Amino acid sequence: MTRAAGKPDFDAYLRTIAAFTDDELIPAEAEMVAAGQVPDAIVRRMAELGLFSISIPPAYGGLGWTMEQQVLLTLEFTRASCVYRSRFSTVIGLCSQAILGHGTEDQRREMLPEMAAGRQVTSFALTEPEAGSDATNVQTVARRTGDGWVLDGSKRYITNAHWADTLLVFARTDGAEVSAFIVDRTAPGVSTRIPDLMNGHAEGPVAEIDLKSVVVAEDRLLGGVPGTGLAAAMRGINHARLHVAATCVGQATRMLEEATRHVSERHQFGAPLADLGVVQAELGRCYSEMEAGRALVLDAARAFDAGTVPRQRISAAKLYCSEMVGRVADRCVQLLGGEGIVGPHPVPRMWRDVRTLRIYEGASAIHERNLGRAMIRSVAADGLLPDSYRVR
Repeated sequence: MTRAAGKPDFDAYLRTIAAFTDDELIPAEAEMVAAGQVPDAIVRRMAELGLFSISIPPAYGGLGWTMEQQVLLTLEFTRASCVYRSRFSTVIGLCSQAILGHGTEDQRREMLPEMAAGRQVTSFALTEPEAGSDATNVQTVARRTGDGWVLDGSKRYITNAHWADTLLVFARTDGAEVSAFIVDRTAPGVSTRIPDLMNGHAEGPVAEIDLKSVVVAEDRLLGGVPGTGLAAAMRGINHARLHVAATCVGQATRMLEEATRHVSERHQFGAPLADLGVVQAELGRCYSEMEAGRALVLDAARAFDAGTVPRQRISAAKLYCSEMVGRVADRCVQLLGGEGIVGPHPVPRMWRDVRTLRIYEGASAIHERNLGRAMIRSVAADGLLPDSYRVR
């Protein structure tokens, strides 16, 4: 449901995605786990419904929802396994935003409509063995040739890399500069491999990429100008971080619904577990923390839509929500008792999946450090905290 089919009313579209989550995504989780991958039919349905296009402007074939609307949609479709989201997350966040902000107009018109339609899956190839939290330490190199570039290096932990059509590869050019290149995943010299074991996200494994003398044309340099790679990366990362924060709230919502249903149906000592005060207290604590995360995410999204990217508030939302969902997951597993450890109940699977959310798009410790540094700089400069609400 891209722009070519007509942009729907948002409230109607939100209801469609909520129904899709309840009627198709959640019921297909068992099939996904058994197959070890997201079923192709589900990927096609996600494309048909326009989920690959929610952040891409109508001028390039997308639905072009605001950030607040994207967050509201994320809160719905991430009540299902967050592995589903991973299949289109690199399209709607990291890659499309980097291309929108830093690509040439020819690159935008070539790639974005295909991405919006789900026909061109893109993967964001930044992380390396020595460039994780320190994203500036990129070791992959791009050497200029007479009519283009030659790339050599390796990437790791790359979402969607193994089945992407196109890789957005970050490489060092001219010494200190980092640039981004649009690379066909099937190009000579490109190889990908997935790990033998994943601790969570088993049905959507990340991949490693090897680049050996990969030749790319001059027009595959993002934006046509060397040295803009890190700026392009941050454009995508800030967008993706807010989506990750919303994903944490969506996952917490589902786990709390499942755990509440369990304690209401499970009887011990002649009464439902839900009658126990200690159980009610655990549920209440989880709910209040989840709702705090929801409010923080929506507030950051509205500030984003107001025209200034609230980088520190987005960072705070990602930090708080990813830590929050870990606490909620752990408590829900505890409330399930034996079913939280043995058997096919969805909560322990989600418990494993959400653990990764404290690591990617900036590990928690990095967000804590960066927020502390931003506070010190901001108060020293004008006496206010960063992204402050204070009125002077």
